[in-house]
Parts: sequence; C-alpha cells; structure tokens
Amino acid sequence: MNPTIVSRFRRDVSFTGEHLDLAGTAVPLKALTPGQGAALKLLADGDRDDAELAAAVTALDGETGLLRWHMLFRGLNTSGLVEHAVREDREDRADGEDGGTRESREVIARLRLVGRGTTLLAPAPAGPARLSRFAEARVVDGTLTLQAPGRHLAVELAPRAAGLLGELAAWSTGVPAPILRLLATAGLLAPGGPGEDVETAERSHAQWHPGDLAFHARTRTPASASGYGGTHPLGDRFPPEPVSPPPAGTRTVALPVPDLERIAAADPSLTEVLERRRSIRAQDTEAPITLDQLGELLYRSLRRRGTMTGGDGQELADRPYPSGGAVHELEVYPLVTACEGVPPGLWHYATDRHELELVAEPGRATAALVSEARGAAMLEADPQVVLLVAARFGRVMWKYETVAYPLVLKHVGVLYQTLYLVATAMNLAVCGLGGGDAAAFATASGRDPLLEGTVGELVLGSRPRMEG
Repeated sequence: MNPTIVSRFRRDVSFTGEHLDLAGTAVPLKALTPGQGAALKLLADGDRDDAELAAAVTALDGETGLLRWHMLFRGLNTSGLVEHAVREDREDRADGEDGGTRESREVIARLRLVGRGTTLLAPAPAGPARLSRFAEARVVDGTLTLQAPGRHLAVELAPRAAGLLGELAAWSTGVPAPILRLLATAGLLAPGGPGEDVETAERSHAQWHPGDLAFHARTRTPASASGYGGTHPLGDRFPPEPVSPPPAGTRTVALPVPDLERIAAADPSLTEVLERRRSIRAQDTEAPITLDQLGELLYRSLRRRGTMTGGDGQELADRPYPSGGAVHELEVYPLVTACEGVPPGLWHYATDRHELELVAEPGRATAALVSEARGAAMLEADPQVVLLVAARFGRVMWKYETVAYPLVLKHVGVLYQTLYLVATAMNLAVCGLGGGDAAAFATASGRDPLLEGTVGELVLGSRPRMEG
C-alpha cells in the first residue's frame, strides 16, 4: 500500500475560471494568477496530490508563486471548500501472457464536510492511535461513514480501508499515517495514549454513553449536521399526516365536558398548585378515579381547541400545552384497570371529539404494561390508570429533520408538567415514569412502533385520604 493525500473541491463547489460557485452562490476570487487558475481547475476536475498542484503553479508562475498558492489553498480549506482523500497507488499484475504490471489508483478514504467548518488537515498522531469509543459508523448513500459527535467532518471508507477499523479497536501503530490524518482531522481518534486514556480516565468523557453523546451533539450542535430546523425532508415524497389519527375502534365512551368557568373560580392559585405538586406513588383502592375526573383531566390538559393550516400545507392544532410548529404529534392512551364509569382496557383519547376509543380489551399484552408501570412507580397495587403517551412521529419528521426527535421529547416534558399541574389542582394522584417499553405498547395496541410509539408514561388515580 502506497497511500497519498489528495484534494478536490467539495461536491457542491465548481470553478468557473473567475470565481467559485457554491450551490448557486458566487464566491469571488481576487487577482488570480495563471498558475493559481490552473491549480484550481485541477481541483475542480478531481483528486490531485500536492505535487500535481505545485507543478501546475510553478509551470506558469514559477517557484515564487508557490507561497501565494499555499496561502490561497489554506484559505479554501479554512472556508471548508475543499475535501481531502487518501488515494492508494499500487502496481497490479496485468492480464495476458507477458506477465507485466500496471499502475492503479483507488481512493480508499475520504474526508467530507457534513456541517459547517474548516477542512484543514491535522497531523497524524506521533505514537499509537485508537479509534474513539464515541465514533459512530453508519451507511450513508451506500458508503461506510464514520463521524464523531459534534464534529462537522466525516470519513468515508472504501472496502479496502474498512478493515482498518478492527486494527484501531485497540492502540495500534499499524495504520498508514495519511489515513490517521483524516481520522484525526474528523476527531475520530481517542485523545491521549495507552498510558493516558482520557476517554475512560476523565469524568467529562467517562460519564457519557456513546449513543447519548451522539444524540446530544447532533441535536445541539447545528454546525455538525445538515438539516437543522424546518427543512421538510419528506415533503417531496409523502403528504403531511392529518392532524387526527384514524379512528381507533368502534366502541367509544363519551366524556363529559367540564365547566371551565366554574373550575376557574374554584381552582387553587397557580402558585399553590406549583408548591403542592409532587409525585404521589399511592392511590385510594377503595374509591378509584371516576369517569368525570378522567374526562376533566384530559379535557383541561390536551383536548384540541382548534385547527389551522400552515404555510406548508400541514394541518396544525391548538391544545392547552405548547408544541413546536403546532404539530401536536402526541396522543394519550389511558390504560384503565379501575375507573368508575370506564370499563378496563386500553383506550385512546380522541382530542377532537373528547371521547375514549377502545383499542384493546384487557389481556396478557395490557397486563404486561400495567405490571411494568406498577413496578416503575413502586405501587403496592395495580395503578388505576396508566397514561401512555405516544408520538405519531411522521407529524414531526415530515417537517423537521435534525431536531425532530428532540422536539418530541420536549413536548413530552411540557405535557408531563401540564398533567401534573392539572391533576394536582384536581387533588388526584399522579406520578410520571422515567421509562417504558415501546415494544410492549406496540404488541398491545397493534400500532407500528416506527409510525407511532410510546415516549412517556404516567400513573394516575384517586388520591389516598391521608394525602388529601
């Protein structure tokens, strides 16, 4: 293997002879010399090594033109307009009877800009190198791609170079320096060395799970990813999902509409509710929650107050709690074991009609969800109601890209608080749970977990007399 660093313009950059075109935007280049123009044309045509670029400059500008070229080339890298690769030059045995050889060139690794930032190359490590435990490998457009959390660069690996990942699972000196330079530039190598493994020795690194850090960095570091904000990534392939899901079943229970004026006059103040709010891990088994109470809680917390159409054609909703872009993707499924006026089973709350729709009769699948919630809340008996919070992911992911799932989680948080405050004002027992089983919900509800899955759970019931 004879690897060499080569460079070319980014895939969305072209050279007109006078300026650069960056995705339709002209980037001016001042006072180009003939040699600089020739070198820029080589970069636009494909991968070139430093020797080829220097030869093009000196042929027209002389040796004195190299300094100006190096300054220009550094500026292009600082602006992130150039990408680098490792090309393997080797001699292969030619077919035929003469037994000769022929030279072949193959790019085996490429450094790509996937966010915003510089593409200046870092030096290769002086000693042993190891792949960072936070490095993430995934397939992008048919190519194995590595990226480190929060980094704006990624490294694409051809099959001939992919085997080096096994070599770099431990501290190694057997990987060619040009490939190490690409990995180091992308932040994919572990800091320190065999005797000073920062990723396990220092708290700042050791406390993070790779999946958590990748999620945090992707959604909180806009420069490290494309598609931040409302980009409508699926807008040209799928229509937006309607604001209301299809009916869940034929059996329904109408919920009484509470008198909000009467409630507003009798409710405790917001300050009092906030001060009284706490998780209550006990329920009154002798006097369970009633249909009226469950209906009032759902009405005050998440009924649909209205609909509208966004400028992008997506149907939007208005509910008592906030939602990014007014998409309101959350649906609540009350899993009832004991509620006066509501038969046991898994129900769906229809926010537009203020009624419950039966999704599943009690059975092994619903019992598993009840048991899990009981254990998570440390209750002595089955919870009277488990409020399963599900997300219709397409409502958010049709419009948003990088921030889509974080928005879902933010919405879960504000819904939790809304349910907590309303339940406290109603003197009900409520306790939010820190986790749940989306697969168990899919089994019980029959929902496709990639289209609609649980993202939160709360247990709800009547408040014990001692807690009054």
